[in-house]
Amino acid sequence: MGNASEVNIQDVRKEFAKVLTKDETVDKAYKLIRDLFIFTNKRLLLVDKQGLTGRKVELHSIPYKSITHFSIETAGNFDLDAELKIWISGSAAPIQKQFNKSLNIYELQSVLAEYVL
Repeated sequence: MGNASEVNIQDVRKEFAKVLTKDETVDKAYKLIRDLFIFTNKRLLLVDKQGLTGRKVELHSIPYKSITHFSIETAGNFDLDAELKIWISGSAAPIQKQFNKSLNIYELQSVLAEYVL
């Protein structure tokens, strides 16, 4: 509970086809309970499903050029969660996401590094 896990990219492409540009591709997608965050070749897309039914959706688009830095924290023996923090220019507080131990946090870091660095 409260940890993100990887989801099927094909399903994400279908669900968010209206939001993606014609030459935008989905590289990775992760689900955190009902919310998603989607890494495309152009941006990071945060999807916040709101309300009891989840019909109301807030989409937050972050171009990779706006990401100033990021960090990962791997899961340990007693800490079962891995953590990702992303700092956006103009915002002091990072975006934080936690992942279950089964997720390869290094793979996620690699996707970010490819687009941000």
